[in-house]
Amino acid sequence: MNEMTKIAVQTTLKDWETDQEVRWCPGCGDYAILKAVQRTLPEIGADPAKTVFVSGIGCSSRFPYYVESYGFHTIHGRAPAFATGLKLANPELDVWLVTGDGDGMSIGGNHTMHVLRRNLNTQILLFNNEIYGLTKGQYSPTSRMGTVSPTTPLGSVDRPASPCAFALGAGGRFIARAYDVSKELPAVLKAAHAHQGAAFVEIFQNCIVYNKDVFADFTEKAGAATGQLWLKHGEPMLFNKGTKGIALDTDTLSLKVVDVVDGDWETAGVRVHDVKNRAMAHLLVEMPFGPFPMALGVIYDDPRPTFEAAVIEERARASAGKTANLAALLSKGQTWTVSADQA
Repeated sequence: MNEMTKIAVQTTLKDWETDQEVRWCPGCGDYAILKAVQRTLPEIGADPAKTVFVSGIGCSSRFPYYVESYGFHTIHGRAPAFATGLKLANPELDVWLVTGDGDGMSIGGNHTMHVLRRNLNTQILLFNNEIYGLTKGQYSPTSRMGTVSPTTPLGSVDRPASPCAFALGAGGRFIARAYDVSKELPAVLKAAHAHQGAAFVEIFQNCIVYNKDVFADFTEKAGAATGQLWLKHGEPMLFNKGTKGIALDTDTLSLKVVDVVDGDWETAGVRVHDVKNRAMAHLLVEMPFGPFPMALGVIYDDPRPTFEAAVIEERARASAGKTANLAALLSKGQTWTVSADQA
């Protein structure tokens, strides 16, 4: 988010829809994410003339074509570099960075790391479907062990990367999770936009062609109660309709699932979520699904000064009391003259 967004611009959902044909597979989770973003933009008072969507390569990276704003469809894994240039050139722009688990965690892993540690003021949406969809189903950095694909016909033996753990380790100051068809996704997007700095949102996305229903154990209605832990600042970490919660084992400094009897979560030792608790955020994003529910919502939110603000301040100090003189700058240092005879 930036200062200009404080002056709300009145738009509707239709104002953010383009005339481009949406070229995702029918039923792809990307449709739901697109609609959630388009619905969120009017609610935060975003201005199409000052909004930019930047993407790399992959199914998710077609996103800029479908949002009626400025957009850059860049090169594989390098969207953070383009986003950084945009924010430094014009800090008033509201920059959204759209990437996928392959684009952002493999070839672009180093760029993702640097945009997070620098704390560029941008919203980073990483669509995680645990597969390479655009290039026909190869396994990706987030694919689970045993994933059968054209590049792992006997099943993947790689241990998958955790995007949120990666983002925290890279110095990210805002970490959140949601999934494509969740009704809570717009609220997570609003929280990311309100954060001053790099806001990292992992969105579980169903690739119906190459990795169908890989998240069904917690996204489908049958498993939602036991499989989803929606975190809200200042509220106890409860799930399964309040009958279970997350507590801290002080002997091992690890999390555990506890039963909650008659709603008495305090006696059960259930933790209250604090978005500024970085140590707890690490534990939450590392919880193995199955024994634990999937941690969703805003997991960590602790702002610090942004990269572009520091650059602007540095430029102001360097130019203070000086008069711009391009000719003097060009002639500074070693110079020489080439005579007509020498030429």
